[in-house]
Amino acid sequence: MKTYEGGCHCGRVRFRVTADLDGVTYCNCSVCTKKGFLHLIVPPQQFELISGKDDLTTYQFNTGTAKHTFCKVCGIHSFYVPRSDPDKIDVNVCCLDGVDVTTLSIKQFDGRNWECAIEKKVPWR
Repeated sequence: MKTYEGGCHCGRVRFRVTADLDGVTYCNCSVCTKKGFLHLIVPPQQFELISGKDDLTTYQFNTGTAKHTFCKVCGIHSFYVPRSDPDKIDVNVCCLDGVDVTTLSIKQFDGRNWECAIEKKVPWR
């Protein structure tokens, strides 16, 4: 595992995550598609919010389980609590400093059909 730093566009929200990038997933659900989110789900002990706690706000919909946090200044979604794993943190790999996402092997998850897809083996579990 490697430690990465990342954050939002304006720089107010900064975080550190320790993980391997072999579990990156693309989800085709409506919110992930519109956000352009590439998922890396980690246990909370592998994630540290360095700065910007007061600059975060949260969006919830549907079941309300997922906590879609984003910077209230620039609007970037750097990480959130996912519906699939509400005890973990889902980091947006696009927000990691120095990571070229075009070099990653990205798994696909059919979030448009979430209930059926979650019953199958989820790529990040």
